[in-house]
Parts: sequence; C-alpha cells; structure tokens
Amino acid sequence: MKDLLEHILNPTQTEVAWALASGFILMGFMLASAIFFVWLERKVSGRIQDRLGPTRVGGKFGWLQTIADGVKLLCKEDSIPGDADHFLFRLAPYIAVCGSFVAFLALPFGNHFVAKELNIAVFFMLAVMSSEIFGVILAGYGSGSKWSLFGGLREAAQVVSYEVPRAICVLVPVIVAGTLNLNTVVLQQTGFFWNWYIFHDPFTFGAFWVFFICATSSCKRAPFDLAEAESELVAGFHTEYSGFRWLLFFMAEYGSMFAVSGIAATLFLGGWNTGLLPFELSDQFQKWIGPAGFVVGNLINVVVFILKGWLGVFVMMWVRWTLPRLRIDQVMMTCLKYFLPISCVLLAGVCVWQVVATSLAWTSAVGSPVLWWDGKITISPTTIWKYPVAIITVLWLLRMGAKLWKTRSLAPPGVTGWALKPPAMRG
Repeated sequence: MKDLLEHILNPTQTEVAWALASGFILMGFMLASAIFFVWLERKVSGRIQDRLGPTRVGGKFGWLQTIADGVKLLCKEDSIPGDADHFLFRLAPYIAVCGSFVAFLALPFGNHFVAKELNIAVFFMLAVMSSEIFGVILAGYGSGSKWSLFGGLREAAQVVSYEVPRAICVLVPVIVAGTLNLNTVVLQQTGFFWNWYIFHDPFTFGAFWVFFICATSSCKRAPFDLAEAESELVAGFHTEYSGFRWLLFFMAEYGSMFAVSGIAATLFLGGWNTGLLPFELSDQFQKWIGPAGFVVGNLINVVVFILKGWLGVFVMMWVRWTLPRLRIDQVMMTCLKYFLPISCVLLAGVCVWQVVATSLAWTSAVGSPVLWWDGKITISPTTIWKYPVAIITVLWLLRMGAKLWKTRSLAPPGVTGWALKPPAMRG
C-alpha cells in the first residue's frame, strides 16, 4: 500500500497519508476487537460456569449485546466526584488507551505489513505498553478515593515487578533470532510448525509460558486482577468512573491483551506463518502470480496472525473464569520468588544452548533437492529436541480439541430446560 502511495504522492505526503491510514486502520481494528472480546468473554464465562451468555439481543448468539452495552455507556451521565482532581481524572483513561494503542504501530500483521517497522520493535512495544500503568495510577490518585488509590498502587507494584521476568523472557527468542526486528524474527520461523521458536529448545519452550503468564499479569487479568478486586476494593482504580471513561479503561485492557498475545505469537508461534506449509505465503505467491500475489498472500497472513492473537486472548479469558483471585502477597511472591529466577535460568540456558548446538551440529547432503528441501540433513541438539516435542504437543492439542468437541454443555442436577434449550420469551 505504501509503495502505491509513493507513485501518487510526494515523499512528505506519502508519509502523512501512510501515518493517517495506519492510525485509522489500527484504531478501527482495536475497537472492533474490543467489541468482539466483550461478547466472547461472556460466552466463555457462561460455558465454563454452566450458565447462559448473551442470547437475546442480536439473534441466536446475542452478538449485538456488546453494541447495546456500548450505546448504554455512551448515554450514561458523566459524573466526577467532588473531591477528585478533575484534570487527572479526565486525563487518565486517555493515557491508558494511548499506551495500549501505540504498541500496535510496531506489531507486524504480515510480511512487511506493519505501520512502522522498527529494528527495536520488541522493546518499543514493551516500553509503550508499560506506560498504560500511568493511566491507572492517575485514575486511582485523581479519583480522591482510598479504594481507587489502593488499586492504582497495587497495579503499579504488580506491573513494575512482572516487567522484569517478562522482558528477560523476551530476550530468550531474541538471542536465538539475533535481531529485535519482529518482521525478521517471523521470517526466520518460516516453514512447518516445528520451526517455531517455542519448539527450538527447552529454554524457549519454558520462556513462552513464563512470558504469557507475566503478560497476563500486566493486563490486569485474573488471577492477577488485584487492581480491580471488587471483593476488596469495590472496583479498584476505576471505582469512580462511569460511562465513556469507564469504557476506555476496558478498551485499553482488551487492546493490551491482543498486543501481548501478538508478541507471543510473533516471538514464539511463527507470527503469521501457518506452520502447515514449507514456504512464506506472500513471497511464494509473488513468485507465482506477480505483485498481486504478494497482496493476496499477505491478506492470508493477516488473518492467520489475528486468529493466533485471538487464541491468546481466549486463553486469558479461560484462565480468568477458571482460577480464583490470588492475594497481593501471593502475586508478588510468585513474581520475585519464582518467575524472576526461572527467567534468569532460561536466559542463561539458551545462551549455553546456542553455543553447544552450534558446535555439535552436523550437516550431511542426502539425495537431491526436491521442492523446497535443499537435500541436506542437519543433526544437532536443536533438531533432536524440536521434532519430537513439536509433534507430541500438536498430537496432545488435537486430542484435547477432540475431547472438548465431544463434551456437551449440560445443566447441573435439578435444572431443566436452560442448558439444552433457552426458554421462550413472549414478544
């Protein structure tokens, strides 16, 4: 798209047009995703807790319920407590949204399909996402409520603590890739799913899970939702918010959930690669049908990447409605006593692995090149590890998927009619 603009506009106009187009597209995607995630969370919670999710507004699946809720929030009265700092109270939600939104600028949805490709994209995203905490702190302080202040301070302590193991876990695949450019990281994972960095070695496999847990904590998701904790703090940092400003906080939360899931997919799960083909779609389609093939291949890449991001968000929702909330001392102990030393061990381990795997690698030419295979077989600790682990993991996931598919949602004993068929309502 940017190449097309360069043929029509001068360089300055091209940059401005590309910036505006990228901003509108990403903001539209963030809004649409937030609407979908609210609906999905209600469905997931209803499924896990054996109760109904949205079923009335919007037909069979209640897909218009979130739209109705959004309209309701926009129409609610905008109230500010008398003891609040009006400037900080108004500013806080927008800082939270900006911290979440700016991270999307460096997130590659496809091959060079990114608003701004950066050579330090990984840490740029982590840095700007961390700025969301300023919105939470200002919301708690500016509300003039002790419950809001407690929630903001809790979130500050939690995020600052979990940022350390999260950043260390990001370094693990970065060391393997040798670059901070996310587009390059994904291109190095081109091919079948065993080429993904999660299967590269035992340390990247462990780093993925530690990163994802720390990312869940940074998004204020249960069991780490101590900043909200309605059973303790009424509603935490956003107790005094209502209407549109309350909506902004949850838009920022859902945006951050997709952003960290996108980072996890990029660094560990092959990014936009399907894992089912031995080539990268956009480049291969370009060889087959010319420039149009690059666009077609990238459209497929974008769909694959978004589905991976949505899958990560779904897992966060799954965890939220399955596990109970932790205490604040348990949250801090989990980070400082367990995740921090584990992440340091993973970082040191992957450095040693890279040296050992390189020194023990053995390559032999076998047969002649066929299709995309270069006719060479490389044997190293990495190949001995990744193929069995990748295949076992995929077989386990298929087994779990088949088991879930066969499981019906049944009502608890003594309840009739609700689980299998919603009750008919007049009108």
